[in-house]
Amino acid sequence: MGWLSWILLGLVVGVLAKWIMPGKDGGGLIMTIVLGIAGAFVGGYLGQLAGFGGVSGFNVGSLVLAVLGALLLLFLYSKLKR
Repeated sequence: MGWLSWILLGLVVGVLAKWIMPGKDGGGLIMTIVLGIAGAFVGGYLGQLAGFGGVSGFNVGSLVLAVLGALLLLFLYSKLKR
């Protein structure tokens, strides 16, 4: 995937993760995109370790892995911020 695809996927994943796990995290749009991109990397890495494959493009499996990774990062971010 190209860098523009990662940014678009990160935006979608970040928004979905914030929607699933709302809270007073702040950060705005840029933080949401960064969270989504990092979540895609984390989800893809953990998915490959577990044997599910990685984040390979805009498909349902990649989206689920990326959202799970973003949710994990959002959870850790909220715990570290306290």
